Amino acid sequence: MANTELHYKTIADLAILLEKQEVSPVEVTETILNRIDDLDSRYKSYATVMADHAMQAAKHAEEEIRKGNYKGPLHGVPVAVKDLCFTDGVRTMGGAKVMENHIPTFDSTVVSRLAAAGSVLLGKLNLTEGAMGGYNPSFDVPLNPWNTGRWAGASSSGSGVSTALGLCYGSLGSDTGGSIRFPAAACGTVGLKPTWGRVSRYGVLALAESLDHVGPLTRSSADAAIMLKAIAGPDANDPTTVATPVPDMLSDIAAGVKGIRIGLDENYVTDGVDPELSSAVLDGVKVLEGLGATIVDINMPDVDRYMPFWRTLCTTEALAEHKPFYPSRRDEYGPYFREWLDIGSGVSGVDYAEANNQRHECNGLIRLAMQKIDVIACPSTIEPAHPITMEQMYGPIDKNRDPSYQRFTVPYDYNGYPTISVPCGLNGEGLPLSFQFVGHPLSEALLCRIGHAYESATTWFLMHPSI
Repeated sequence: MANTELHYKTIADLAILLEKQEVSPVEVTETILNRIDDLDSRYKSYATVMADHAMQAAKHAEEEIRKGNYKGPLHGVPVAVKDLCFTDGVRTMGGAKVMENHIPTFDSTVVSRLAAAGSVLLGKLNLTEGAMGGYNPSFDVPLNPWNTGRWAGASSSGSGVSTALGLCYGSLGSDTGGSIRFPAAACGTVGLKPTWGRVSRYGVLALAESLDHVGPLTRSSADAAIMLKAIAGPDANDPTTVATPVPDMLSDIAAGVKGIRIGLDENYVTDGVDPELSSAVLDGVKVLEGLGATIVDINMPDVDRYMPFWRTLCTTEALAEHKPFYPSRRDEYGPYFREWLDIGSGVSGVDYAEANNQRHECNGLIRLAMQKIDVIACPSTIEPAHPITMEQMYGPIDKNRDPSYQRFTVPYDYNGYPTISVPCGLNGEGLPLSFQFVGHPLSEALLCRIGHAYESATTWFLMHPSI
């Protein structure tokens, strides 16, 4: 099989080949490692490539499959994780210079569960410092493979770039204010942000504990379901995990959308949103309506007024996480995250309480808006990937950035509801467009089913950078 065909396979398609032994885990892993060698010096998605570890895991998976001990659709599949996820004996830096020598002595729960599913861990992926908005000057900025002069999507940028570019078959990212959905949208992949508590955060470096979610970036909704099934579920090491068992994420994925009630507020979708993007979202909703979904007019609350409070919550909780290093090693942080922690240090208890009250008010209004529907349809972002410079990526916080750019992400970090972002087109400049479905708690299987139905009726999920 030609390598040029192999690296862009979906996990679901690759799994069939691996189970039938038509291709081997070793062949697949060598293909992807060679592709990393060829391309990642330019695109800079990996912080650490674990080549020896990956080959050992691939050989072990190959032997297991040959003996008839096939574990499921991740067995022998090369994946990667954001460099927030502890990996035993491998540096886990969180994009922060203060942690550049941090070598965990155990695996995070998500890493151990990926291993238990038989996957091959290729390495750790670059991110913004502390999983916030800017990069430490000591670390690389991942470049968007669709256009290297455009944003690759916030903190899980390495996860978006590597998955889009065929440098892994799926990856893990984290989302505190949009950092699964932003890179998925910018890089043209699927991004699944699970219900808060569905996936253990044990051994995952935190940005803001009450807002952090860990989830997959993949090249199809079925792939997202496969990865979530592997990593989700209760964990005694993380008391915030939900006790509810994880369903078979693939059992109903092909059941279609007939009768599914999709809530749509056209003003929410179009006001302040790039016209090509909003048009693509509305067209995507029409596709689902044609497949049997019921479109329900809803009135979304004015979520923009709640966006500034996210900064208060996030800066303060980030400050708590970085107590071992801030302020004692303040000068080792990059300009953006240093200022982020400075802001947090100035927040009063009253400020935090007010922000938390506003968060709960926003949550209540969204809950009311979703009373009679199964999901909300909306964009993943307000615009396609915008132009960036290295000065901006390494520089301080942009004082002019309107917090409303997070209107499609932060509300669902506030309430912890699950979301899936799915490619829905290309704009006139050839940049990916993405729309999002927001579900009720623990409805990830339904979200993947909706995404799969849309993908089955369109071809956008098959698009790749021409590299």
